[in-house]
Amino acid sequence: MKLLVRNLARETTEEELTALFAAHGTLQSCNLVMDKETGESKGFAFVEMPKVGEAKIAIKALNGKDIDGSKVRVKKAEDSVTKEEDAE
Repeated sequence: MKLLVRNLARETTEEELTALFAAHGTLQSCNLVMDKETGESKGFAFVEMPKVGEAKIAIKALNGKDIDGSKVRVKKAEDSVTKEEDAE
């Protein structure tokens, strides 16, 4: 299941995200979206977890959690959002 993680602090790293989600199950991938011009985080990421049950547990555990001073939002990624990213 592909998850969309929004409202990330600009300081949050891909390694931190990987560790947070790995605590709830198997990770297939973690992709922190970066600004091509500045090299800084855009404040959102995509995380893929192959097991739906583990992904749902991660959503419940991490949605609304304060990470690096930002209350993150975690939900199942919609197809339109992932297609938008692929187009960039």
